[in-house]
Amino acid sequence: MDFSSTVQIASVIRQKFGESSVIFLEEKAIQPFIEIAPTQLLKICKFLYTSSEYYFDFLNCITAIDNGPEEGKMELIYHLTSIPFEKSVILKITFPRNDEHGLLPKVASVSSVWKTADWHEREAFDLLGINFENHPDLRRILMPADWEGHPLRKDYKEQEKYHGIKVKY
Repeated sequence: MDFSSTVQIASVIRQKFGESSVIFLEEKAIQPFIEIAPTQLLKICKFLYTSSEYYFDFLNCITAIDNGPEEGKMELIYHLTSIPFEKSVILKITFPRNDEHGLLPKVASVSSVWKTADWHEREAFDLLGINFENHPDLRRILMPADWEGHPLRKDYKEQEKYHGIKVKY
């Protein structure tokens, strides 16, 4: 897939959404990416989907990363593809692991743009505790509904028992 347009896309995002919308541009990596402001995520995704110049019609995946309590940050990485134009772009957002009240983080859902985001976001919620605002059905997808905690968080503490069954062996 062609990532050559990443620099140009970053430039268009800056023009349309302001300089502060693009936080960082990594153009030398094997898969270049654009780090954008988390507050601009939904607007930028809608633009990239509806733009006749780009038409990123496919959300390949969303990767969620917990950088741990020491760093205090999490990341979401969105791999987008324009099937008709044979182009790809990677968007990244970085945000605090917890909000100012110590609650789990909140990020805008992009499921209104790409239906496939529904399950990707549910997985990130289930395993890392990322809440996606305006998600149509944000509930666990891999763990039981009454499971305690989010297993891929770096500070996750495994419960001793689940419904009387020893968890850790």
